[in-house]
Amino acid sequence: MTDAIDTGVAPSGTGCKECDASGGWWVHLRRCAACGQVGCCDSSPSRHASAHAASAGHPVAMSFEPGEDWFWDYRTHQFTDGPALAEPTSRPADQPVPGPAGRVPADWRRRIH
Repeated sequence: MTDAIDTGVAPSGTGCKECDASGGWWVHLRRCAACGQVGCCDSSPSRHASAHAASAGHPVAMSFEPGEDWFWDYRTHQFTDGPALAEPTSRPADQPVPGPAGRVPADWRRRIH
């Protein structure tokens, strides 16, 4: 699995890159362990993290939430172990969930998967 993880790559930002580009929003964030791409989780409307894993062939992601250090393997659909990744290891603690502030619709609970 070491080919699926690069411990020296920093995250691509503090939020889902694709949601930010399109004006979308997310529930939780995941960080690609191979390239650092930050994407939204599968509960989010757009599911960008799993789409990235499939399209880029980068199967392992780490939670990008404060206080969480677990990894997910999209190939096996199971939690897996992984090494410490480059900082930062989570979104800013003051960033709301869901987020980002100002883009989450009032009826967001009805829109999640």
